[in-house]
Amino acid sequence: MPRASGVTLYSRNRLKQKLGANQPALGFWLSLNSLAITEMAAGAGWDWLLLDMEHAIYDAEGVERHLLAARSGGDAEFVVRPPSHDPNLIKRLMDGGVRSFMFPFVQTVAEAEAAVASTRYPPRGIRGFSGGSRANDYGRGTESYIQDYERDICVILQVESPQAVDNIAGYATIDGVDAILIGANDLAANMDHLGDTRHPEVVAKFDEAGAAIMSAGKAAGFQFFDERMTGLLERGFTLAAVAGDMNVMLRGMQATLRGLGAKYA
Repeated sequence: MPRASGVTLYSRNRLKQKLGANQPALGFWLSLNSLAITEMAAGAGWDWLLLDMEHAIYDAEGVERHLLAARSGGDAEFVVRPPSHDPNLIKRLMDGGVRSFMFPFVQTVAEAEAAVASTRYPPRGIRGFSGGSRANDYGRGTESYIQDYERDICVILQVESPQAVDNIAGYATIDGVDAILIGANDLAANMDHLGDTRHPEVVAKFDEAGAAIMSAGKAAGFQFFDERMTGLLERGFTLAAVAGDMNVMLRGMQATLRGLGAKYA
């Protein structure tokens, strides 16, 4: 039976809702380009999945496949980290059904404003309009989509340099920014401590950034797959990337080999 006109196409954005309510949202990072892993992770209990276009080999068509796999697997919110703030790419991804984004290496307030604008139709943004796409059910749900789409868009900015940390207060004033995640690895690199996120100067700058985000009333985020995650959650960080496909696979292989090593090495 055809879908009735005006029916809501998608469930509410649980990630956006949890962040708005200052509740922890646990996330899983996807880098291995495996549809099976995406489908399994979507139903494993995570609040959100992050498909990493910045550092992993995904194109727009691949993102579409992973989005469909995630929707088939469960109800974890599907977030995409694009490689840049390119509005043309964001437009295509949104037409394909993506509604949550993590924008990397946002350095200025103008860049933050441009990132948000790429996700909104005029007059609030610059997103081009398509009357027939997956986002609006290929034209069958256009009217309801236009009315409601902005309600469930989630925009996350990444701060990854001292300059970006200094601009957090400005980012937080932009309508449409839901969360700010501190990219500790690039923050360390941009402080001349490449590969050392535990350097005292990096830790101090990370703590400064976290305090600034929370003081500005935005959800603060991190990506740590180690013992640091618990302490950060207890301090009030809510956007928590705490595991990923590559990390889980590597640790699983190493643990299995260590368990056998004593007897068979």
